[in-house]
Amino acid sequence: MAFILFLLLSLLIQGALGEIVCEELPIGLCTFSIASSGKRCILENYVNPNENMEYQCKTSEIVVKNMNDWIESDECTKACGADRKSVGISSDSLLETRFIASLCSRSCYDNCPNIVDLYHNLAIGEGIVLGNLCEVHSKMPRRAMTQLLSSGAASGPVSGADGSISMAEAPSSDIIFDSAAFAPTSI
Repeated sequence: MAFILFLLLSLLIQGALGEIVCEELPIGLCTFSIASSGKRCILENYVNPNENMEYQCKTSEIVVKNMNDWIESDECTKACGADRKSVGISSDSLLETRFIASLCSRSCYDNCPNIVDLYHNLAIGEGIVLGNLCEVHSKMPRRAMTQLLSSGAASGPVSGADGSISMAEAPSSDIIFDSAAFAPTSI
């Protein structure tokens, strides 16, 4: 009896403290949220038994250091040009001029560390430093990604044997990426 009472009190305390569990978030708040565990929430789609497309919020395997219990504000999603209805996580947005303009804007880059951190890590996964992409975009907006890719700056990992490794200037987090779990689409 005491154990059952302990479990009930634990659940009540967790609910009162506002613990974020991705699977409990409404679909409209899922994307760009971070659970109490420090893992990113992602929106996934599936076909229900009636063969209708439905969406659910799931916990990803992407771990964010130094950030948890985070539901991104509407102001940041708007400032950064982010789409809360996007399914999965993808770096494809980094190829879109309008998105890069929003992401690199001062209202996003300086005020929305969660979104900047996510795209910083996605860019690193593509061999690109987000700060460099933003710098190129500020000078040549229509050619930023093409220019960066053709310059060799995004040619992939660099060996640190000579001791010179360039680090990005964005919020840091470790990313654990399960590429099979992320298929970019939008609702």
